[in-house]
Amino acid sequence: MLQNHVARSLHKTTKRCFNWRDSMKEGTFSADIQENKPTHIIVGAGSAGCVLANRLTEDPSNRVLLIEAGPIDHKWDWRIHMPAALMYNLCSETYNWHYHTTAQKNLGNRTFYWPRGRVWGGSSTLNAMCYVRGHALDYDRWAKDEGATGWNYSNCLPYFKKAETYSHATGDSDPYRGTKGPLFVKKGDAENVLHKAWLKTGKEHLLGFTEDMNGERQEGISTMDMTIHNGERWSASKAYVHPIRNRPNLITSSGITCTRVLFDKSRAIGIEFIRKLNFVGTDSIDSYSREKIYCQGDVILAGGAINTPQILMLSGVGPAEHLRSHEVPLVADLPGVGQNLQDHLEIYVQQESLKPVTLYNKSSWKFPHNMVKIGVEWFTNRTGLGASSHLETGGFARSDENVTHPDIQFHFLPSTVHDDGRTNGTCHGYQVHVGPMRSQSKGYIMLQAKDPRRAPIINPNYMNEDADWREFRKCIRLSRELFASKAFDEFRGKELAPGEKCQSDADIDRFVKEKAASAYHPSCTCKMGSESDKMAV
Repeated sequence: MLQNHVARSLHKTTKRCFNWRDSMKEGTFSADIQENKPTHIIVGAGSAGCVLANRLTEDPSNRVLLIEAGPIDHKWDWRIHMPAALMYNLCSETYNWHYHTTAQKNLGNRTFYWPRGRVWGGSSTLNAMCYVRGHALDYDRWAKDEGATGWNYSNCLPYFKKAETYSHATGDSDPYRGTKGPLFVKKGDAENVLHKAWLKTGKEHLLGFTEDMNGERQEGISTMDMTIHNGERWSASKAYVHPIRNRPNLITSSGITCTRVLFDKSRAIGIEFIRKLNFVGTDSIDSYSREKIYCQGDVILAGGAINTPQILMLSGVGPAEHLRSHEVPLVADLPGVGQNLQDHLEIYVQQESLKPVTLYNKSSWKFPHNMVKIGVEWFTNRTGLGASSHLETGGFARSDENVTHPDIQFHFLPSTVHDDGRTNGTCHGYQVHVGPMRSQSKGYIMLQAKDPRRAPIINPNYMNEDADWREFRKCIRLSRELFASKAFDEFRGKELAPGEKCQSDADIDRFVKEKAASAYHPSCTCKMGSESDKMAV
């Protein structure tokens, strides 16, 4: 994307100036926290951990310790805060666990890169800033069919509203959108003429147009909502933790890696941790001192779909046979820990643009004058092309008329990229990221070793169901229909990907096998459910 290398010298200079102050905070907390046990320990300062820290410390009788393995989301690091610079951190290990899957047997034995945030804000500090709620019927299904009592949409909606301040809310009486929450959400500007063309397709195609995909109707072409405020990324840490860091009952510490949860029989009583663990080093894990801290109440694991099951298994909670194979003492035999892994796969359908209205000459150092201009405008005013991730429009569709609610998602980009966004296209073009949302293929997370630095085994088991292939064919053909709309007539050149020769089911399947990529949405490895559900965690 844009600005991946703008102001490298500025970054290095500011890092040198500020590093001494931040290093005093990382890997430390006062002796007082050891003597006066916190009521809660939250492991992971990502999207969930930040919210929990904020809400729990609203009660002055609570005393909360929030720990994070990664660093603070430093104010000086423009790579975090400039929306257009998102690929910089997605592709580096600075704030990133930098995971990879196992070879996927259904996709040519390719391994897939999975970035996950190791920083305050977690993956909300790395992601593309698109804000999308689940469909109402998904929440209702959780409550009705999956045993997740209380998680129906009508119960969740007040909390969605409480969380956000939405730029286009109709006021306090808006039935779907919030006006006073800490998370700033704005409607994408969609000023590029290609974004405008994409929005017009919703009025030309049977799919239709929806004014607010997070409101009453999700299905249709629409503008994307973005977690961007005043030209900067608005992450979970900015929304929920930075404003309350002076609360006397909140203790935060970065550079603290939880190695296991401590138990008294089946009750969690604290954590074991290592300070400033070198995740890329070759030194022995035994060379690090392991420390312990105890709490009066709850230990809350908020490590996400990969780290939470890993910590549980390292703590002796998980599938018994698997834990025994790694000589981890068993605390509780919970076979569902690490199972049920799900992710969104997507594919890029790309079209040449006959007009030079794309980001092609604004996202590459082939055109340094444009890159410098964009960077200067953002650094001075927080405006311009640097103030967006450019995925400002998208949409939802149903793969079949018998499907009750959307199972296909689109993200439109007025440019073309390759290799998970690491490489820009070679000409003016535009693309849509498209993929199924409710694949029945499920994988797992398992321990690779007892060493907490060793990434777990990640096998999403992509494309293991026939329905996955049928849905991807529909995704590509529907994307082609949208690009064939009258709205794109003045821009449409040749199809760049999959290419005009890719027409049959077999051709499309081959393209998916070679080019499908993760949308970086792993979930479900500690599933909710009723007490009778043996796989619930």
